[in-house]
This record gives sequence, C-alpha cells and structure tokens, in this order.
Amino acid sequence: MTNSKYIVIGVIGLVIIGLIVVLVFGGKEPQPSKAELEFWGVYDDSDVYRDLIRAFKQKYPSIRIEYRKKSYETYEKELIDALASGRGPDIFMIHNSWLPKHIDKIAPLTPKEIQTFKETFVDTVSYDFLRGGKIYGIPLFVDTLALYWNKDLFNKAAIPLPPQTWEEFLEDVEKLTQFDEKGNIEIAGAALGTVKNINRSTDILTLLMLQGGTQMTNEKYTKATFDQRVRLEKETFYPGVRALEFYTDFANSQKRVYAWNKALPYSIDAFSQKKVAMMLNYSHHLETIKKMAPYLNFAVSSLPQPEQVSIPVNYASYWALTVSSLSSHPQQSWTFITWLNELENAKNYLLKTKKPTSQRTLIDWQKANPDLKIFAEQSLSAKNWYQADNVAIENIFADMIESVVDGEISPIDAIKKAADQVTLLMR
Repeated sequence: MTNSKYIVIGVIGLVIIGLIVVLVFGGKEPQPSKAELEFWGVYDDSDVYRDLIRAFKQKYPSIRIEYRKKSYETYEKELIDALASGRGPDIFMIHNSWLPKHIDKIAPLTPKEIQTFKETFVDTVSYDFLRGGKIYGIPLFVDTLALYWNKDLFNKAAIPLPPQTWEEFLEDVEKLTQFDEKGNIEIAGAALGTVKNINRSTDILTLLMLQGGTQMTNEKYTKATFDQRVRLEKETFYPGVRALEFYTDFANSQKRVYAWNKALPYSIDAFSQKKVAMMLNYSHHLETIKKMAPYLNFAVSSLPQPEQVSIPVNYASYWALTVSSLSSHPQQSWTFITWLNELENAKNYLLKTKKPTSQRTLIDWQKANPDLKIFAEQSLSAKNWYQADNVAIENIFADMIESVVDGEISPIDAIKKAADQVTLLMR
C-alpha cells in the first residue's frame, strides 16, 4: 500500500471520529463526572472488551466499566427481572428485533445531527433503532443470512458456481439431491422446508417474504399485513403465500424440489457431515463449521435473489448497545458506546470477534477478508421488520410452517391465521 493510501485512510478515520463526537456532543469533547458502569452482553467473552475498556479508561479516567457476559438462553429474562427490581445494568445489549417490546426500558440518545447517524451506519440500523429523532441503540456489527455451499458436492454434480437466483437454486437442488433405492434422502440439495431441524428457519421464511415484496405490517404498526394480496400490473397475487409455499415445497415429497424432511439431522450438523449441499446461515457459524469439520471444502456466497431484481434484499440479525432508563449515568454510558464505535476501536472489536461491520466506512476494509466480504457487502441491503414480540412471532411462524408441512392446513389459510395472531400482539 502506498503512503498516499495510508494518508487517505487516516483522514477518513479522523473524519469518522469527528462525526461521532458531533453526533453525541455537538462537537465538544465531553468532561464526564465520575461513574461506575455495569455492562451486560451476550456471546462476547470478557477478553473482547478488556483492552478496549483499558483504553477507554485512559481517556476517561473518571469512568469505570465492568463487563459481564450473560447466557443467551436466560439473558432476556434475567435482564427484565433485573431492571424490574431496579438493579439492572447501565449498558446492555439488545437484539435488533427487540426494540418494540423493550423501548420503555431505554434512555435514548438525542443526537445533534440525525443525518450523521444515518450516514455512518448501514440503513437497517436507522430503521431498527431510530425513533422520533432519538437513537435507541448503536451496533458494532450487522450480520446477514448468506449461502453456505459444499464445493465437493457441487463439483460431483458438475455445477461450477453457486446459484445467484432462486430459479438457479431450484435447478441446483434437483441436481444435488440424491435418494437411495427406497426413496430416502441420502444427500440433500438444500436444508429448507421444516422448522425444528433447520437453524433460523423462521428467519429464512421472513427473508423470502421480504424478497417477494411482502408488506409485513401497516404503516402504523397496528396490523400484520403479510397475508394480504398485491396487485402488480395486471396480476394479483399473495407474496406472503408464495414465500410460504416456496419454503415448504422443499419438504413436500410430491414436489420436484423435495430435498428435506423432519427425519434428517439438524442443518448445521448435516452440512458439517456432507449430508446437505447448501444451507442459509449467518457469519458466526463459519467458526462453528470450521471447528466441527476442519477439512470440509465449503464456501460462502451471496444470498440468492429473485430474477430480474434491481435492488437485492437481505435479512439482518444483530445486537446493539443501549442504555438503561434506570441508569444514574446515561451520559457516561452513551459516551462509552459512541467511543466504541470510533473507527479504530470498532476495527479492534471486529478483528477480535470476526463479525461483519455495521459502519459503511469499514465495509471496503472488510472486503479484504474472504470470510467476511459477503456479509459486509450484504449489510448494505439488509432489512428487518417491526416485531411486537419477536419470540411470540417466531413461534407463530414456526407453527405456520409445520401446519403446512404436516398437511393440516393450506398455505393461504395458514398465513391468514398467523397474520391474525400477530395482529393481536400489536394491539
């Protein structure tokens, strides 16, 4: 790299740091008072933050940060119980689907310049955490679903490249799926169609709905609309129903794309064992696969898109840092969060965690990493939707899928039932 390139990168870094300072403090360097802050997180070990907290302490010696890693399985309940009793953390992590049900527990940040926030982070961050001119969370990363594919199985089937469209995906599934003499699936073309043995099955269905143009809710977030029909030119159709049919067809033995069923292993295990050629998953399972199968010949490609789309649609899942409404030190808490998102600090975090960035400026930097390139690029087109209660909705969507796979109900009736149930959550 030439000296001029280093200079340009340095200038960009200074600009980003300046923008974040302006975002929070209007251009004035804060002089926070003494504070001891408790910070709760999930997944990240304490060593991820150890050096960062030490560096923050050097700049702000009056602020002490104590990080505590929590178990994901009990995290939300433990957080709710702690806040209800008035003993919760000052800073905590919140999933991007949680804000509607936990917004009353947050002391939002009122920035000097909203546009700076929008320009710094990829679009889904503003959709998920910007409400009424106030910021309710700032993420260090944004993850998306991508296509994991087994290169050896593709080579065996004489398929040179992974599918770029869902139409190509369907063709590849037929070529890749192998059956024994009794009609049992020996090698699955793709892990799609069911619920319990597919990691993040309901996320995948939601992605398909969004890609198909499904309007998930009305504008006021008072009614679920993913069961509604859409008129496009001279055609009237139900995009939500199409997505549900597309997904469940992979588990329908009467369909040409039949490739999966409830008897098969869990999708991540099956992929690691070379029992499935393709699966959709997030970046953090790269390490999972590499540990389970160190010699597996696989790669990650961009998520397939519908044919002839001008703008791709991807699905976002990530965690943001936020400040408790019960905190005695909200200013100091937001100081720490915004400091973490300064360019070099964010890069240190991303290098340690191997996660895709949430900041536009760092996307080109991560493109040099073959593991994260796809995920970093996809964050620019990542979307989400308003979920009044993400856990309840996940269960509703899971029941919707299973009822169709089991033949208990038609796709159109299943999606109507699910929409009615989600609407009740929104009232």
